[in-house]
Amino acid sequence: MSKIKKKPIDRSTTTVSKKDINFEKVLQFAGLFFLIAFSWFIVYWIFFDVILNKEEIVTGRMHVAYLIFTAYSAVFCFALTTKTKKNRDRKKSIFVDWLIAEFFFCVFAIFVVAIYIW
Repeated sequence: MSKIKKKPIDRSTTTVSKKDINFEKVLQFAGLFFLIAFSWFIVYWIFFDVILNKEEIVTGRMHVAYLIFTAYSAVFCFALTTKTKKNRDRKKSIFVDWLIAEFFFCVFAIFVVAIYIW
């Protein structure tokens, strides 16, 4: 345990600016967009391939990479929104950490898919 104790922030005197609210709404919309993109493919595949047996949808490597990317991006966006709501004073550092994590995840995913396809 650290010997230094953090002083609790009095949140009753702080106000939420319109910019903070818009920032959180944009992040929630981005997470919702990725979640809809993920769900669209899953619902299409279940409905046409599993239930109706109309067409054979071959889920290849690129489809799996697309599903993984959209699912993790939605999770990252919703996690960032939750984290910034709880810590409005550290919003900038949390956002920078999120950008770095998203960048490393995307680079890693691109290399993994490239190696898997090769």
